[in-house]
Amino acid sequence: MILSAGCSGQENQQGPEGKTAVYPHPDFTITLEELSEITADLPESIQQDILDRPQYFLQLILQVLSLPEDTLLLVDKGHSLPSDYIPDDLVPLSSYTLSLNRNDLSLRARIMPDVLAMNEAARQDGISLVFSSCYRSYEYQQGLYERNVRELGKEQADRESAKPGTSQHQLGTTVDFGSITDAFGSTPAGKWLYKHAWEYGFSLSYPEGYEDITGYRHEIWHYRHITRLGTRIEQEFFQGIQQYFLEFLNSRVGFLHSKIIAG
Repeated sequence: MILSAGCSGQENQQGPEGKTAVYPHPDFTITLEELSEITADLPESIQQDILDRPQYFLQLILQVLSLPEDTLLLVDKGHSLPSDYIPDDLVPLSSYTLSLNRNDLSLRARIMPDVLAMNEAARQDGISLVFSSCYRSYEYQQGLYERNVRELGKEQADRESAKPGTSQHQLGTTVDFGSITDAFGSTPAGKWLYKHAWEYGFSLSYPEGYEDITGYRHEIWHYRHITRLGTRIEQEFFQGIQQYFLEFLNSRVGFLHSKIIAG
């Protein structure tokens, strides 16, 4: 991988073999060489996008590192939540003017400003967003997964149903919209969300064609809130693929924190 020659970082330390180390961001002690190394397992096009704009990328990452720890926590088939993980700020959606499939739905209070802003924007465009499934407890997910295994068989169930502890719904920041079927993608609401959800911090978790990366088949109805900052980074540097972004961040978060220059 060729490091970007257009970087305007500081050059103030001798690296290996007497080479001058280049620091693309003044608040990090990360060299361009180190940035290249920690992005080496990403698709080459993503890595190059990062190395082409390292100062901007690191500025966004610096802001991400100040978010609450579980905001961008990786939850997938290989990374699970404990059975007693329950968000402490869940609020009932029935308290708001939203279209609900059930009256017992809840989400985290801290994402509600974006939820309501997105719902209002959709309504202004003549779109009704129907909230069908939101927070799920560990126990609820266990029952749902076991039912899917009985009805679909384990192989098919594992393509579209998370085992307890591995569901993003347990975070309290994930929403299934509409019919929760493939047909949702062709509806006005499905099309609107696909185009606009990221503007309000919601990311499509399981996009089409990435089952080998996400572990799940395409789910056009399943969106996780990762903040507006998170979706901005995802769109600008990770090709709109949540899994690439969260895998990178969660595997490098300790290193990135260690490289921040204390104020």
